[in-house]
Amino acid sequence: MAQAFFGGVHPHDMKAATNEKAIEQLPAPAQVVIPMSQHFGAPCTPLVKAGDHVKVGQKIGEFRGLGAPIHASVSGTVKAVEPRPYSMGGNVMSVVIDNDMQDETSEEVQAPANPDALSVDEMVEIVKNAGIVGMGGATFPTHVKISGGVGKVDTVIINGAECEPYITGDHRAMLERSEEVIGGATYLAKMFGVEKVVIGVEVNKQNGIDQLNKTIAEKHAPVVVEGLRCRYPQGGEKQLCQAITGKQVPPGGLPSNIGCAVFNINTTCAIYKAITTGMPVVKKVVTVSGSGVVEPKNVECPIGTPVSLLFDFCGGLKDGTYKLIAGGPMMGMAQYTADIPVAKGTGCMLAFCEKEEQTVEHPQCIRCGKCVGVCPMHLEPLFLYQYASKGLVDELNDAHIMDCMECGACAYTCPARLHLTHMFKTGKQLVKDAAAKAKAAAEAKKAAEEAKKEVVNK
Repeated sequence: MAQAFFGGVHPHDMKAATNEKAIEQLPAPAQVVIPMSQHFGAPCTPLVKAGDHVKVGQKIGEFRGLGAPIHASVSGTVKAVEPRPYSMGGNVMSVVIDNDMQDETSEEVQAPANPDALSVDEMVEIVKNAGIVGMGGATFPTHVKISGGVGKVDTVIINGAECEPYITGDHRAMLERSEEVIGGATYLAKMFGVEKVVIGVEVNKQNGIDQLNKTIAEKHAPVVVEGLRCRYPQGGEKQLCQAITGKQVPPGGLPSNIGCAVFNINTTCAIYKAITTGMPVVKKVVTVSGSGVVEPKNVECPIGTPVSLLFDFCGGLKDGTYKLIAGGPMMGMAQYTADIPVAKGTGCMLAFCEKEEQTVEHPQCIRCGKCVGVCPMHLEPLFLYQYASKGLVDELNDAHIMDCMECGACAYTCPARLHLTHMFKTGKQLVKDAAAKAKAAAEAKKAAEEAKKEVVNK
């Protein structure tokens, strides 16, 4: 069995409601709202306008710099290109498409004649054009991770830990789409030039491990499955690297610094689909669960589907539902409406109606130190909390707040119920704002000096 990483907690997994339920297809919605921001980096620029006809797989958003293109998930007519609410808060430019229910595939979607004969550069280009990102929630562009790691990475890891409570989409993919998982892993092995790819799966998904091993044996694939002890946040790529390899990612570093590259299970499936069929990312598997959901399910739906339709498909919400969360209960974000669209990084939607949330009005730290013991990044959350609450930017930098992965392990274990993760998000923003202010001041000073020199030279 794999090794342990530092810290972490073991919350109740709460997966029983959906881990034995097969992925169901949501009937095509009458309208989709596709955000132009579904990846790490600046939002895409829309390529269509109101009145345009689009088809499934057609590129409708192009990126600049760091990003990934966005595609139409249904065929139909563009109703509007305008800002709409989305799960990260506020509004973002979105393409609204009225579905004509014809499900026409775009001419842009072309399957390679012989996928196995593709070169590494050709496969990376396909991944880029397919708009594949980290579909576990990080949404980092996959083609950038691959191209930046070729020649540097000697350990490719597929993240099947799925350690956060409630979420079961990756588990179901292992059971129902093991050929896609192993096929995508095989292509990754070819792209990185490694002898084998390691899939890390927590041992509470033993049937998933067995199914993957069965497919590996049938395909004679260069893939091995590593069983992992159940521990949150093992799905964090730095923690997973340590559990699999025993190596620690240095502070401020990335897995590539220790020769590793990590990919999500559903990202791996998307790579397989893109290389074998040419189809970009147009659908997403979402776990819909929580005490407020009448019939929890794993649902696959087109990108841009309103979350309200997912809840309707699961029998609706119970009376007394008081909180909606996009993502898991540890790292997800509370939502003020269900009228937000499913995006590439949406892996779970939760609704709660019982007494899961236990807060106090005026929390007070009791200096127990439990938060220090569970922080997987070796930080001191109790001090970070004090610095952030007082706006002490220099102290936040010295305490390495930017290394915080916002996993919520400290808040989970805190007996005083301090709002630790929320405060760390605030603290990070303080640091970013201060850095931006300092940069602007430095640029202004430099411009003033150059202007002064020009006057002197004249």
